[in-house]
Amino acid sequence: MKNILIIFAFVISGTSFAKDYKFELGKQLFFDKVLSGNKNISCATCHHPKLGTGDNLPLSVGEGGSGLGSYRRLGDNLDGVKPLVPRNAPPLFNLGIIKDFPLFHDGRIEFNDSYPSGIKSPAGHLLPEGLESSLAAQALFPVTSHVEMAGQEGDNKIADFAAKEDFKGVWKEVTKRVQNLNGYVEQFRATYSEIKTKEDIGIHHIGNAIGHFEDKAFRSVDSPYDRYLKGQYWSLNMEAMRGMSLFYGKAQCYTCHYGKFQTDGKFHSLALPHVGPGKDKGVDGKEDFGRELVTKNKKDRYKFRTPSLRNVALTGPWGHNGAYSDLRDIVHHHIDPETALLNFNSTHLNGDVVTEENIPFVGDHSINKMLLASNDLPKVELSEEEMDNIIEFLHALTDLKPMGFKKLIPLSVPSGLSLED
Repeated sequence: MKNILIIFAFVISGTSFAKDYKFELGKQLFFDKVLSGNKNISCATCHHPKLGTGDNLPLSVGEGGSGLGSYRRLGDNLDGVKPLVPRNAPPLFNLGIIKDFPLFHDGRIEFNDSYPSGIKSPAGHLLPEGLESSLAAQALFPVTSHVEMAGQEGDNKIADFAAKEDFKGVWKEVTKRVQNLNGYVEQFRATYSEIKTKEDIGIHHIGNAIGHFEDKAFRSVDSPYDRYLKGQYWSLNMEAMRGMSLFYGKAQCYTCHYGKFQTDGKFHSLALPHVGPGKDKGVDGKEDFGRELVTKNKKDRYKFRTPSLRNVALTGPWGHNGAYSDLRDIVHHHIDPETALLNFNSTHLNGDVVTEENIPFVGDHSINKMLLASNDLPKVELSEEEMDNIIEFLHALTDLKPMGFKKLIPLSVPSGLSLED
């Protein structure tokens, strides 16, 4: 009876001592470079827990690079591959709990019941069934990108399939690598009851494990703002209180950044400057048309998804292309986009890897004119003190008790590959 009472107490308190095998499996897959074509980059390289689930760079240095964060450098063998990922690494906070939230800056992963998997993606009807979330689906696509994780055609089988845009071929090769590592096979068997042998492991199991890890690891729901909403009004200082009032009033931030996680999940044009190699569109193929690349609707040109603002103070550089390395500068762009765009220069960028020499700037008068014509933001007059207050409120969206790095970073991975970048 005593033992029964103890177990009952654990249930009532919500405490669980059962090991979350899927979390541990997803964590190792998230950090294991074996998923990449040349075994030289992992999910964590561009989404590291120590760097606000990003990489602290305007544009990620993907396949072939070395180092982590601001210390990351371009690789030497870049023939046929763009040296930089065209967009900023988006943060991973709360992606598993924001309802109907599209993933990637252009929303190319989104819920849609007309697809067998229930998710619309670049793979169309080829996306495997059995995926538990949009996060699980998202995890399957960096490995299909030459510049992100696959490598160059001729380097490896994964890259060869990626060159043909053969998603199923890429995923089959990635799955084979995992199936051939005994350390993973045992973990998959412990995690999924339907897996008896290594041949039972599917790409959907891999995606589900990574998605589960990202969901649990990067939840951010205990900020001073959250505590304020629960009635702990002392959680916000006076500056943050004034900033919140401006955010939901005069500054009009709430028109796009509303709800518990400060996002409408929709797509807007902010007239952000064009920075980076682009997406093979527009002027010299160096423009990024944003949401239009997904919808094929010209009205969506230059529009990008409204990000959540949770932990926003930790997730710079900001913008879909990391154009601003200072939080104040991106806030200023929001209240006066025309002035910010016309005065943008390379001093706003973070790190010495990203320079005007290796990042094309598509900022001539005609491009800026089109960006401003598409702009959805009104100009708002704010004093410097009001700007300070808004930034203080944005800092109050930072989680006070994030999951510790010891739980988020494995000591080793089954492939035996280094965790260092």
